[in-house]
Amino acid sequence: MVDRAPKVGDHISTLDTPSMIVDLDVMEANIAKLFKQLLPTGVNIRPHSKTTKSAILAQKLVDAGAKGGCVAKLSEAEVMCEKGFTDLLITCEIIGAPKVQRLVELFRKYKSIRIVVDSEVGAKAINDALEESGIEKPITTLIDLDVGLHRTGVQPGEPALALAKVVADCKHLRLIGVQGYEGHLQHVHGREERKQQCLESMAILTQTAEALREAGHNIEVVTTGGTGTAEFCVTVPGVTEVQPGSFLFMDTDYRNAVGSFYSHSLFILSTILSKQGPKIITIDAGLKSLTTDSGFAECKTLGYTYGVLGDEHGSLSWEDDALELKIGDRVEMVPSHIDPTINLHDVYYAHRKGVIEEIWPVDTRGKVQ
Repeated sequence: MVDRAPKVGDHISTLDTPSMIVDLDVMEANIAKLFKQLLPTGVNIRPHSKTTKSAILAQKLVDAGAKGGCVAKLSEAEVMCEKGFTDLLITCEIIGAPKVQRLVELFRKYKSIRIVVDSEVGAKAINDALEESGIEKPITTLIDLDVGLHRTGVQPGEPALALAKVVADCKHLRLIGVQGYEGHLQHVHGREERKQQCLESMAILTQTAEALREAGHNIEVVTTGGTGTAEFCVTVPGVTEVQPGSFLFMDTDYRNAVGSFYSHSLFILSTILSKQGPKIITIDAGLKSLTTDSGFAECKTLGYTYGVLGDEHGSLSWEDDALELKIGDRVEMVPSHIDPTINLHDVYYAHRKGVIEEIWPVDTRGKVQ
């Protein structure tokens, strides 16, 4: 059998499609921009790997100046730790006996992981499981605070103070800080409006952190922010850490909201399969290659409009001034929402000027538990 697996040194024109490709020059420029902007503030950068789903990319960001990383789910943490990346904050609550037991086993091997809690039920379940495990070292814990997203997080004020007391009384939890994610603001259009609303959320977060300190709790970490708000979060006294992720690759949803400070570096390479009219063709990238929850993808080459034709197919149509596309031609598609799009693919083909330099597995693809 002939080995047709893509290799470093191959040109991207030899890839089968659909394939997920990354322009290294653009990605590295995005990294440089973010760290140049944020590092001088002294706020730690803990990038969120729910975007990249890659231990290799998490380490690249640490090499650039990041302090550890984040994952959304416990199953992502399991894979990342196995791959050797262990300085992780799991940003979603860990609830339910099966998941708590998995956390205990992960913590048994990797003591550097951090968790968040937003309820007495959740905190006590983890504490009791750790008590039964015989593990002596307490797990590093942050209180998840609702700063306006209304997705997870305890309410500020007395509810947060009450939960902090519960956590402090748990022998196997070590309270070190608070997390407050203003996810509802990441895609607010208009920089000043996004900034103003972000600062309001940061006031809730930092005032709660200070109230917890005044109540005698050790609050060292105040973590927050995303690609759309990190630049504002780092200006707020009391914020110690931000969690941007999408800046690395970008997508149309973020670009439409925050502009082009960061550039598109990830594309889905697709082939034209069929001509369906004078100005419309079919490509091999449909719902199984590109997500639509944040609108339709766009063609990297301007002048074409994408439409969905099912799981395996999409369409591109154009007006008179666009170059005619022919069967066998290739196009690069810009995802509308980068995180779930990456979750549809097995590997990244990272190239420089068309020549593949690195191939990265999507380590935590499908890890939703």
